[in-house]
Amino acid sequence: MKSLIKLILSLSIIVLTFNCCTTTQLVEYWKNPEIDSLSLSKVLIIGMTPNLEARDKFEKSLKKELESRNIAAVPSLDIFEPEFRMEGKTEEELQLIENVLTANFYDAVLYTKVIGVEDRKIFSEKYKEKKYLDVKFKEDYYNHREILEDPNYYEKYKIYKAETSLYCICPTKERELIWKGYIDIVDPKSIEETVNDYVNLLVLALEEQQLINKKEI
Repeated sequence: MKSLIKLILSLSIIVLTFNCCTTTQLVEYWKNPEIDSLSLSKVLIIGMTPNLEARDKFEKSLKKELESRNIAAVPSLDIFEPEFRMEGKTEEELQLIENVLTANFYDAVLYTKVIGVEDRKIFSEKYKEKKYLDVKFKEDYYNHREILEDPNYYEKYKIYKAETSLYCICPTKERELIWKGYIDIVDPKSIEETVNDYVNLLVLALEEQQLINKKEI
């Protein structure tokens, strides 16, 4: 029981560490218990989004990070048409793709996709101002009539729920899931900032799980 509590606490600390001061948050992850560490040589990066600018920036940014760790990395946009989708492929088609990748010495695929979008609301920051805090009960109650009619009382934002999976495509095995992480992208404003935050968080998570090496200085 104590070991289980220690494991939960350590995982919580890792998640909190990853989530500081960023537009992205590591919500949950899973690692294949049969794999302690990994040595990758060539990885295909697939970022699935209809926004080609975001996809291009993401794949190139992740490629740069992996190459700085002596891992050959190829963006999917370099070898597939922009309209290419993994979804909807038959087992035979996927096997053919894997055979081509294996023949070209790929040993893994990093596959990222947005799996959902969630709307959130928060109270407007202006209601933390002193004039809204320094009131009596009856004033507070009375003023709520105006507050509830104020369209600026709530601030709306979106959370994009993304999933990244690392698959082994070793020729002697079926597609084997090595690691999967669920990352929330909170109210993205800039493609560049969001991509940088996501890639930095993903790389840090893979380093912590000993699935890629730390960057060489």
